[in-house]
Amino acid sequence: MLNLFAGKTKLSVNETRNDLNPDMPADHHLDALDFLKAWQGPKFNTILLDPPYAYRKSMELYKGIICSPFRQLKDAAVSCLEPGGIVITFGYHSIVMGKVREFQAEKIALFSHGGAIHDTIATIERYLPASSTLDSHQNRER
Repeated sequence: MLNLFAGKTKLSVNETRNDLNPDMPADHHLDALDFLKAWQGPKFNTILLDPPYAYRKSMELYKGIICSPFRQLKDAAVSCLEPGGIVITFGYHSIVMGKVREFQAEKIALFSHGGAIHDTIATIERYLPASSTLDSHQNRER
C-alpha cells in the first residue's frame, strides 16, 4: 500500500509511507506528485490519498507549503497502481478518480465530525483498465 500523505499515524498494513513534512515518520519526504513521477518500484495494490483538504490544514501540517494540484496527482497515481488495485480518497469534496481514468466506484462514505468542521467524503474505487486482464487479482481475492 502507498500512503501518499502519511502523517503521524502508521497503519497496520505493509505500507510505503510518503510525507512532505520531514518531521513525520515516513520512508520518503517528497512532494506527492514528485514521488509518483519518480517511483520505480513495484506497482501498488492500494493507494491512499488523504491530502490536507484546505489551506488551514496545509498550514497546520506543512507550514503553508501547498500540495501538488490534485488532478495531476490522480493522473500520476494511475501509473503506480496495478490493474485491479484500489484508490481510497478522503476530502471535503468528492474527489474521485473517475471513469475517465478507468476506475469504478465501489464504496462511498460520509463522515460527520460535528460542529464547524466540514464532513469528510471517502471513496474506494477499483482500477479496471480495459487493456488488462484481472485474472491474477481475482485469484488473489479467493
